[in-house]
Amino acid sequence: MGMAAESQFHVLAVDDSLFDRKLIERLLQKSSCQVTTVDSGSKALEFLGLRQGIDSNDPNALSTAPVNHQVVEVNLIITDYCMPGMTGYDLLKKVKESSAFRDIPVVIMSSENVPARISRCLEEGAEEFFLKPVRLADLNKLKPHMMKTKLKNQKLEEIETTSKDENGVPTAVVEPEIKDSTQVEIEILPLQQDLLLVQQEEQTLSTNNKRKSMEEGISTDRARPRFDGIATVF
Repeated sequence: MGMAAESQFHVLAVDDSLFDRKLIERLLQKSSCQVTTVDSGSKALEFLGLRQGIDSNDPNALSTAPVNHQVVEVNLIITDYCMPGMTGYDLLKKVKESSAFRDIPVVIMSSENVPARISRCLEEGAEEFFLKPVRLADLNKLKPHMMKTKLKNQKLEEIETTSKDENGVPTAVVEPEIKDSTQVEIEILPLQQDLLLVQQEEQTLSTNNKRKSMEEGISTDRARPRFDGIATVF
């Protein structure tokens, strides 16, 4: 194989037909993928760690909570549409309902070209819909989808690694300090008081200036003698 085992894409292939499972497995291995094959949708969910019959009386009900021991990374799920018990469409819905696995790309295969079926799967979140027999050229279209998932998982691992100390203990996330609103008001209040004092001083000064001007005008008029034809009697 062209890739190291740890850098391979891991594909979960689901098909009730042994012949189709072997064909898909061989084609994916030619594309340097690690392949896990199961023959039913319920086994696929079991492999992913989704537990069956939790909080429900229906034995076919499946929980969307992953089992803690499941640590296998899956980069893509490719499933047949027509399978007994749980169809590929049902499996697609269960995966997309799971908060832990909804980002895994899901591809549907079918030997029947039914437009309504294809549209329904794509609307539910399937990345591709292939008609059987699946060819190597079809699987080459899956690499961008798998790469997106793998890069996202690597980024999450880097974030988890950087958030731990040397002993592997999670460190607290340092959040930006947010001042209390009362503290902000206390800091702003002195400035507002200073502004009010300045405004009051300006108003007082302006009033004094106006009063002084009025007084000067009155005293000037009183000091000026008036002889406009009026005789002064002593």
